[in-house]
Amino acid sequence: MNAAAKPAAPRPSVYAWAESFVPEAEAARDARSAAERMGIGSVSPGVAGVLGFLAGTIGARAVAEIGTGTGVSGLALLDAMAPEGVLTSIDSEPEHQGAARTVFTAAGHANRRARLIAGAALQVLPKLSDGAYDLVFVDGDPLEYVEYVEQGLRLLRPGGLLVLHHALAGGRVADESNEDDEVVIIREALAAVKESEELSPVLLPLGDGLLVARRA
Repeated sequence: MNAAAKPAAPRPSVYAWAESFVPEAEAARDARSAAERMGIGSVSPGVAGVLGFLAGTIGARAVAEIGTGTGVSGLALLDAMAPEGVLTSIDSEPEHQGAARTVFTAAGHANRRARLIAGAALQVLPKLSDGAYDLVFVDGDPLEYVEYVEQGLRLLRPGGLLVLHHALAGGRVADESNEDDEVVIIREALAAVKESEELSPVLLPLGDGLLVARRA
């Protein structure tokens, strides 16, 4: 390959194929349908697959999630975590968490494995224990991403993983002329991760962008 040549950008059809490479289970499809009925977003199949892969690879026993939704991401994590693992998931909408609980139960996960906390993330996170989590997944309010990064770093054990969804914000983050509030905050969060001496990141163009960082 010519050293000066640049790789061609994948076509949308290639991204779509990659997203659907690992088929979703019925429970995941049910969770996604519930999200559509409630008019809320959920992680893409590709992102769910990565979450499960990461949780399984590190043998996660304790995971914190910001943004329960209807349980699409939570189910991917629970399915891959250690059998005794516990997911702590925070969401400001109890109705969404009720739908997620239904999904988790239908998939065979005992209630004790999913600790669902209804409340504002920035009020709940400081109450969680330092260094007690193997993985922290962020899918909450983009305007709070900088604080989520700070809290996530505190919560993670050495070798734990911080995962941020919406890292590309529909491609707007890469557009230097875009100064929307959400975009600016996400850029600041990405910069905080990239500049941290305690985190080693990689940015994946799946879903709406997935930043994965390992804590030293």
